[in-house]
Amino acid sequence: MVRVALALAAAALVAVAMPAPGLYLAIGWGLGAIGVGWVGFTRRGPGGPRLGAAAAVMLGGTALILGAVRVAIALVAIAHIDRMLG
Repeated sequence: MVRVALALAAAALVAVAMPAPGLYLAIGWGLGAIGVGWVGFTRRGPGGPRLGAAAAVMLGGTALILGAVRVAIALVAIAHIDRMLG
């Protein structure tokens, strides 16, 4: 569970830096990492896997925020071009 969450978080962080569909992949994989990481964090057990799950939640949240910022920047740029063209 924790390895899947960390893999999703790492993939989401890589997708943030990718062009075109990367921002949407970052949002989706970030949400997936948060969900799977949360499930792994709520399980009782040794501290190592819980710490890894918490790290996956944090990295997934970071990728989610960065992907959302990229979407917002794209929407603002489109609105600006629309105002320029009339």
